Amino acid sequence: MATITRFEEIEAWKIARELTRDIYRITSSGAFAKDFGLCDQIRRAAVSIMSNIAEGFERDGNKEFCNFLSIAKASSGEVKSQLYIALDQNYISAEDFKAIYDRASENGRVTAGLINYLRQSDLKGIKFRH
Repeated sequence: MATITRFEEIEAWKIARELTRDIYRITSSGAFAKDFGLCDQIRRAAVSIMSNIAEGFERDGNKEFCNFLSIAKASSGEVKSQLYIALDQNYISAEDFKAIYDRASENGRVTAGLINYLRQSDLKGIKFRH
């Protein structure tokens, strides 16, 4: 893995940014925009993914970074669950549901892969450089 010097270079963060863009798009109009509780919660969950990846990267050491990545991964799951609510309420189409759900799933997989890499690096005494 190449040395990453900025959180913006992290693939999981890039995917989270796209996911957040998707979430803001689907929550900006129609009935979804009027459901203030769900709209706010799904937006906050998406923003949490990006924020925790960035914040964790800026912390000291792999262990602390992994903790923040774990929170980001959990927020991906939260977004997926809330997408079901939006689908069941007919706030989003089945196509939007699938596309955004798949992006959230991809984010979770990529984040899990980064966590595993960092944990293995710690076992080998390699530090993630940033």
